[in-house]
Formats: sequence, structure tokens, C-alpha cells
Amino acid sequence: MTSLTVGFDLDMTLIDSRPGIKAAYQAFSAETGVAIDADLAVSRLGPPLHHELAHWFPEEEIAERVVQYRALYATYAITPTLAMPGARDAIQAVRDAGGRAIVVTAKNGPHAELHLSHLGIDPDAVIGGLWAEGKAEALREHGAGVYVGDHTGDVRGAAAAGALSVAVTTGPCDAEELRAAGADVVLPDLTGFRTWWDGYRTAFRAEHGAENRSVLEKSYRV
Repeated sequence: MTSLTVGFDLDMTLIDSRPGIKAAYQAFSAETGVAIDADLAVSRLGPPLHHELAHWFPEEEIAERVVQYRALYATYAITPTLAMPGARDAIQAVRDAGGRAIVVTAKNGPHAELHLSHLGIDPDAVIGGLWAEGKAEALREHGAGVYVGDHTGDVRGAAAAGALSVAVTTGPCDAEELRAAGADVVLPDLTGFRTWWDGYRTAFRAEHGAENRSVLEKSYRV
């Protein structure tokens, strides 16, 4: 595992997808005739789509409704979505260090790629359809030593992969929740990522070399 490969979550970490997802849910509600509180739905982004749809549809309909919602998604959700402050610079900070930046998200891969392409964010790889501990599979495969996310599920995914968990408070979970879940580092948003990342790498090289991150886990936290 290399300290120069960094994984990033997508929704509410790299992108503010709330405006787009709200529009998609409103269109979906109109199409299905089911009253969906779009504001409530976008207040709890992070888990896979079927988790949210279970609040509005019976279990036996979920698989069909996932397909129906996704058919609307590209039309309504991509254009209104914004890049989070610091998102592009965070990716570039990893690149400037000679590292690789990957996106590991619960969102399905094609829609994740549409978002990133529309916003001009160009990671080295995009892996979709993974949630919480399931994200560890991709993080291990790509050798990510750091995973950045906004949800306690992201913290759990980092832990399962043996990666340093860097959490941002731009999503539904506050700093206290993220720390309680085991986040090693908590930042207000990605605008502080480059400063943290530069310090992390400097301390890493000076104290322990490229193969040992254990002391940093204990001592280089914010």
C-alpha cells in the first residue's frame, strides 16, 4: 500500500450533488405519483440508492424503482451539480506529489463518471457501486493509503482497507460523528486538504519512510 494513492468519495466530498439529485427526485416523484420529500432525501446522501428508495417504496418494488430512477438521472441531475470547494485542488495536490487520485463511491459508475466529466474533474480511476466496508475492496486493489469522505460509512471503508481516514464535514455527518466513527483526520472541507496533505507527506518521509504509516496514524491528526 502506498501513501501516494488517495481515494475520494464523490457525493458531498468532491461534488455537491444536492441540487441535481433533488431535481431528479422531483421528476421521479412526478413520474411515479409517489410523494417523495426531495429535500429530506438529499439531506442524507451517502448510502446506496436502494437505501433511500426503501423509505418511499415497498421492498418488492425497489429493484424496479432503482432502474426507473436511474433512467431519469442523467437528464436531471448532472447539470445542476457543483464541484465542492477545493475539490479540483485536492486532486491536483495528489498529482503534484506524483500520486494517484481515485474515486470510490456508492453511486453507479456511469453516473459518477458523467458528474466528473461535466465538472472537469479527472481522477485516475472511478469505481462505483461500493458502500461503507465494501469500499475497502477497491481501496486495497488500487493501493490507497488514504481515503477521503464525508460519511461515517466512508470512515468504516477506510478502516476496513487499512487506510488513513480523512473526513470532511461537508456532508450529513458532523465532526463529532466522524471522530466517533474513527476518522483519523477531520477537515471542514477540501480547501484545507493540500495543506494537510503536504504536512502528512513531509512527516511521513522524515520520520518513517514510504512503507510505514503507523506512527502518523497516531500522531499526525487534526
